Amino acid sequence: MRQEPFRCLNIIITFVGYLNIRMKKINLKGLGVALITPFQANGEVDYLALSKIVDYQLQNGTDYLVVLGTTAETPTLTPEEQQQIKQSVIKQVNGKIPIILGAGGNNTAALVHKLKTDDLSGIDAILSVVPYYNKPSQEGIYQHYKAIAQASPLPVILYNVPGRTGVNMTVETTLRLARDFDTIAGVKESSGNMTQIGDIIKNKPAGFQVISGDDGFAFPLITLGASGVISVIGNALPKEFGCMVRSALAGDHAQAVDIHHRFTELFKLLFVDGSPAGVKSMLHLMGYIQNELRLPLIPAQITTYEKIRCILQELRIQCC
Repeated sequence: MRQEPFRCLNIIITFVGYLNIRMKKINLKGLGVALITPFQANGEVDYLALSKIVDYQLQNGTDYLVVLGTTAETPTLTPEEQQQIKQSVIKQVNGKIPIILGAGGNNTAALVHKLKTDDLSGIDAILSVVPYYNKPSQEGIYQHYKAIAQASPLPVILYNVPGRTGVNMTVETTLRLARDFDTIAGVKESSGNMTQIGDIIKNKPAGFQVISGDDGFAFPLITLGASGVISVIGNALPKEFGCMVRSALAGDHAQAVDIHHRFTELFKLLFVDGSPAGVKSMLHLMGYIQNELRLPLIPAQITTYEKIRCILQELRIQCC
């Protein structure tokens, strides 16, 4: 009988700890960078180059990192490579900035199992893409994310990118999820539909964060109330692009729009031959990585590569 009070106390402590995890918030304001995966000429992951890129991000003011997202060519990585990349980034960052883990899929049960069983130590939130290829209905998308929200021990960021998934998550579905689940912290919006994204920003509940998933839309969306961007170009130019983001967030639109306009041509070149071919060309030109991708992706065409080279030589930004 004497042990009963201690047993009750342990139950209370466990329950409070569970609530703290479920209610954990994450600040997604500013520049997030969707890390690429560098490869060696023999096709192996180049962990030394990855370490240099992470260090470059830490030195140049990146607010948080996204690991194993689409830009990382994650579908081409083995489970062992994914685990090693995740652990090496966590170890190097060492809590200095938040780390978001890409964890999406079109098999809800498998994803739920992964969230319940994987070691997520050192990860601050999950970025989960709308299910691809199966083209679920809006109710199917809602039920998919409901299962994820109930299984995840960390905040969940929705990711709407219809150009890749084949289906658009509507304003109504996004807002329904935002209102129904405290675990869902925000949405990375890459629909390219300014009206849709503006409606989400206008009607979202307090605390729900809307993040641009397109570098070219970052400035206009921040002026509408977005919290920032998860960037591709930030792999190569975190200081310069971060200056644009922070200027826009601070209301210095003159500075922000000036930088935005200087980047306009680069925004196009990054994706003309597919992503991350463009930004890998940039990083190769800057001496950080070898210009290698894994099939079915291939390096950017030489004409694209040379255009990127010319712009990098011309680009001079006085930054914050």
